[in-house]
Amino acid sequence: MAASRFLPMTHREMKDRGWDEVDIVFVTGDAYIDHYSFAMAILGRVLEHAGFKVAILSQPDWRSCEPWKTFGRPRLFFAISAGNMDSMINHYTANKKVRNDDAYSPGGKIHLRPDRATMPYCQRAREAYSGVPVIAGGVEASLRRLAHYDYWSDTVKPSILLDSKADLVAYGMGEETIVEIAKRLAAGKTVKDMRDLRGIAYALGASEPPPPQDANTLHIPSFEEVKADKDRFLRATHLIHRETSPFNAKTIVQKHANRHVVQTPPQYPVSQERMDFYYGLPYTRQAHFSYKEPIPAYEMIKDSVTIMRGCFGGCTFCSITAHQGRTIQSRSEESVLKELKQMGQDPEFKGTVSDIGGPTANMYQMRCTKPEIEKICKRLSCVSPTICKCLGTDHKPLTELMKKSREVEGVNKVLVASGIRMDLARLSPEYMTELTAHHIGGRLKVAPEHTDPKVLAAMKKPTHDTFEDFAKKFEAENKKAGKNQFLVPYFISGHPGSDLPAMIDLAIFLKRNGYKPDAVQDFIPAPFDVATAMYYTGKDPETGRELPIARNLRDRKLQRALLQFFKPENYFEVREALLKAGRKDLIGNGCDCLIPEHPPKQAIIARREKANRDSGEHVHAREFPKKDPSSKGYRPQRPSARRRD
Repeated sequence: MAASRFLPMTHREMKDRGWDEVDIVFVTGDAYIDHYSFAMAILGRVLEHAGFKVAILSQPDWRSCEPWKTFGRPRLFFAISAGNMDSMINHYTANKKVRNDDAYSPGGKIHLRPDRATMPYCQRAREAYSGVPVIAGGVEASLRRLAHYDYWSDTVKPSILLDSKADLVAYGMGEETIVEIAKRLAAGKTVKDMRDLRGIAYALGASEPPPPQDANTLHIPSFEEVKADKDRFLRATHLIHRETSPFNAKTIVQKHANRHVVQTPPQYPVSQERMDFYYGLPYTRQAHFSYKEPIPAYEMIKDSVTIMRGCFGGCTFCSITAHQGRTIQSRSEESVLKELKQMGQDPEFKGTVSDIGGPTANMYQMRCTKPEIEKICKRLSCVSPTICKCLGTDHKPLTELMKKSREVEGVNKVLVASGIRMDLARLSPEYMTELTAHHIGGRLKVAPEHTDPKVLAAMKKPTHDTFEDFAKKFEAENKKAGKNQFLVPYFISGHPGSDLPAMIDLAIFLKRNGYKPDAVQDFIPAPFDVATAMYYTGKDPETGRELPIARNLRDRKLQRALLQFFKPENYFEVREALLKAGRKDLIGNGCDCLIPEHPPKQAIIARREKANRDSGEHVHAREFPKKDPSSKGYRPQRPSARRRD
């Protein structure tokens, strides 16, 4: 693609467009990839279409404000985002260890963005050009817009608005919000004139009175209250999540010392026509031409097609519903097929669409069938504890799209790599047939997450028999299609509600069914999530019931090891977990035994290698120099020294 089609990323590229200044500088912690899966691309293109000059400042060196001066003083504002992921989750594992790579950076390099990137990015923007509005957005800012628990510091922190000094936080999917902000600022309005917009949070000045509590405004426990009292934190979490439906949400006010943070209701779901518009803009679908190394996240999504956004699953450990909304927003069939045709005509396209889906694979065009109920409903999940009778679960629009996608010239294979919602899929025999016969590359990802009913209830996931029923139907469809495909189930360790007995039962299930998970998902308490409130307080915000919590790193490590009990390097952790839970009966050679009585040789070697890594050097790995025959003895500097055998 021509380099000029990218939004400018340097001063020279800006000048090549004939610009002397830009309206908006979009600062991002990710490498610049001009594909709608990345915030800087979709928001940049939407702003560009609205007539604004947008430049991209990608992964700037935050140690000084000089990179923020690359394009000169922006005419309207700085748009700040830590990137597609929360920077702390991007940097650290669940055990708080530094990750080895960053999927959103060239070559997977780490350390190209700071911890809690939104804050230094906003502060450098202020330093570079005083008086220029600073608008924060993206996942990191969205999930920290109110007082929140921070796992990495194990503290409750105030709204990111106060720490970052941003003028506004635009939360959620921000296309409509950011364009309206740009239009108002271009018309001479100030940041204070944005306070009536949906989907924003802002901090009032110390002398400004808070909005009065009325039918449309809700005051929740203050920062000081939720920091001092876990029950108040639990109460605040419950109230916040009750006000996440755009059809009935109230304005939320939370006091922070002598100031108030105000969150307006979420933006309304966008129409199909607007979805088609967003995803039909002239993206190059490539990483910026300046990058010399591959960017892992781009390699993963470059041949994928997004057909919808949002999720009504409401899983307590997931941020998708909080960020994209519960209402499914889908593209039209025509829009998706048009994109597939363009891909098929690209000489660099290899013929395989790596994924056709979204946050989930099979919620396309599913919505509440009764708008009058949707308008007042405050249910956090449309499928938990059971599928709502008002939810439309028809898979026909999706199966028709899947059939037509296979007929596009230049497209040889269309795979489904997004997670399948099993409780919905098993309701549609036609979808199961289409999926199994034509859209799986040998392995199908599913996420039962656990087997324990109490843990699943805390997650807002369907009961375990849903997975077993789906697995039977999948196996039957495999035989019908004459294929030998298999499921790849994903499970979570360390989730609130999960203890060693629950994890041991899960490990027994895995052994009985021959599952050996290659990867294990450790629960990470992300800000804003309901499960994070459970982790911090030890209680369920909805029911108030107490939950077992794997709080220290050792307990979390034992739970993780149980999911991969079959790995020799986990032998000693699994043994410790079984003995701790009083399940010595699972050590030995019985049918359900998870580990043998005696450690295998590989387990001992793995433990020794780990000790070497942890200590730097281990006596068993050390090479000693040969003795010198002319030596005066062992440690000759000592009068009593004598040679040792």
